[in-house]
Amino acid sequence: MESKNRNKAFILFILIAGVVFGAIAGAIFAITSDFPQIRSLETYRPPAVTRIYSADKKVLAELFVEKRDPVPLKDIPFFLKEAIVATEDRNFYQHSGVDLKGILRAAIKDILAREFVEGASTITQQLAKTLFLTSKKTLMRKIKEAVLSFQLERRYTKDEILQMYLNQVYFGSGAYGVESAARIFFGKAAKDLGLSECALIAAMPKAPSRYSPLINKELALKRRDIVLKQMKDTGIITASVCDKALKEPVVLGKQNRKESGAGYFVEYVKSSLEEVIGSSRLYKGGLTVYTTLSFKLQKAAEDAVANGLIALEARMKSRGIKDPYPQGALIALDVRTGGILAMVGGRDFSKSPFNRAVSARRQPGSAFKPIVYAYAIEQGFPQSMMILDAPVAFKGAENGKDWTPENFSGEYMGEITLRTALAVSENIPAVRLTEMLGPNSVARFGRSLGIESPFSPDLSLALGTSETTLIDLTSAYAVFPNRGERIEPFGVTEVLDGSGRVVWQVKPQKRAVMSRAGAAIMTDMLSSVIQEGTGRKARVIRYPVAGKTGTTNQYKDALFIGFSPSMAAGVWVGRDVYKTLGNLETGARAALPIWIEFMTQALADSAFQYFDIPDNVVKVRIDPITGLRASDNSTHTTTALFKKGTEPMPHAKAQRR
Repeated sequence: MESKNRNKAFILFILIAGVVFGAIAGAIFAITSDFPQIRSLETYRPPAVTRIYSADKKVLAELFVEKRDPVPLKDIPFFLKEAIVATEDRNFYQHSGVDLKGILRAAIKDILAREFVEGASTITQQLAKTLFLTSKKTLMRKIKEAVLSFQLERRYTKDEILQMYLNQVYFGSGAYGVESAARIFFGKAAKDLGLSECALIAAMPKAPSRYSPLINKELALKRRDIVLKQMKDTGIITASVCDKALKEPVVLGKQNRKESGAGYFVEYVKSSLEEVIGSSRLYKGGLTVYTTLSFKLQKAAEDAVANGLIALEARMKSRGIKDPYPQGALIALDVRTGGILAMVGGRDFSKSPFNRAVSARRQPGSAFKPIVYAYAIEQGFPQSMMILDAPVAFKGAENGKDWTPENFSGEYMGEITLRTALAVSENIPAVRLTEMLGPNSVARFGRSLGIESPFSPDLSLALGTSETTLIDLTSAYAVFPNRGERIEPFGVTEVLDGSGRVVWQVKPQKRAVMSRAGAAIMTDMLSSVIQEGTGRKARVIRYPVAGKTGTTNQYKDALFIGFSPSMAAGVWVGRDVYKTLGNLETGARAALPIWIEFMTQALADSAFQYFDIPDNVVKVRIDPITGLRASDNSTHTTTALFKKGTEPMPHAKAQRR
């Protein structure tokens, strides 16, 4: 009996062992059955060209990997090799492809930080992923990556692996391999790079689309400094050498771009697509990218910015203001779809690729006031409401001292309507209105309109002291002609592979952020800026338009943000060094002429449209001085929009706050 039980147990053991062994063998086969031949990494195959098109089918750019120009390890600077190892894999010469200590260390840091703050991929693993695998984060991919890494380590020496890595890895902005990176970023061969330049290139692999100095020079500099400090901490360089290198500026080589135009927009599109489909597929996949850009409007935008800056620069020279001279930016959006129709990020992309339309955070000045007034309208305040424009002191603004804001003109109008206060851009009424509404509530409303930059929720918010980007501010204004709906701006409609299959397609993000009636009334108030206020120059445009000027302290920034029923456009003019443009260089003088030139060209062939007026909104003739409904014998009147039930009644007293 006992013998039979032993036999049964043995048979059961054999069966279980067979099942387990079969499962393991199956798993190993599943993991390794589609492994590429390791030797194939030594064979170069030219990738296909990716083409980026405008909405009107013009080729904006061709993306491809330039000849990699592989260089032997001996021709790669010592500091670049050491910086890469110190930054990407400190135990490179000790592990066998996978760094178990590094995995444990990264896991502990991630747990303590409660987020993924440190990766644990070795240089060998990164090479395996770059050459053979996708960037998709899955357990199966990590297992394959580890197995491939062990195979690479068995076949090649450490120096051979490092050489392949340095000649294959992506460094951003189309740069594959250190030689390509050195030439694209600095216009020189890799062997001629200095310490600071080596550190900057070594900083790229962590996040090429973020840290490229051609996309964000400031962020690249911060990342470079981290690499230099790591080199000091690991004993590669001394403290004094590190300190000297930290003080060196990032000096980029002259960019020899092959794009046919719209350089800022192309770089914006490339950066966006690198996030969603990966840089390798973008530059090597032979894709077709269709964008929202209008080639015609882009040319009009570039000409308008160039002409406006030439005129401004001449005025600055006449006042003795010297280099750098002003920069400008323009962004145009399709009101209904959110598509970017034109984008100018500076006066010359080849000399300065920093995109001031998207990345620069500057104070909007009075261009922020419409956010305050829009929130007031949403809270039920009619545009005929009277508000006091007179000197005022607000208690305890800073260090126990009173804050005494002033109007730009230094003069005060007494009691005026909200409509007039916005049209002539008086500061005091906007601040008083913010006090009534609460700065925190105004800030929340601004965020709902799409302004993502952080706000300082105090009364100075009304005067545009919190920095924002031109694209955010322009997209916020687009809510008004779009019936109160917010649509996230985008530049790419779809991406197709070589067979015409859709790889990626836009999914517009739309949401109602204010009432249709409120949006119509704000459009009407901003129309008064052009008909009656600081934007009078734009009356030359024979088409319904609305907008607002913006000027910051000491004339450091000049803006005009405006829209037609179909398109919103924002213009910024300023200097990168945060210095004055010159006395009286306001938004109306420095930015508005650019906007007028662009909109005149943009609307020239457009069908005539009126702004939306919903059924629950009425037109009423009012006295702009008193806010009362105009009588039959009134001589000075204007037509204004009101939500039904809030319009001034005949002979009624105007509301006052």
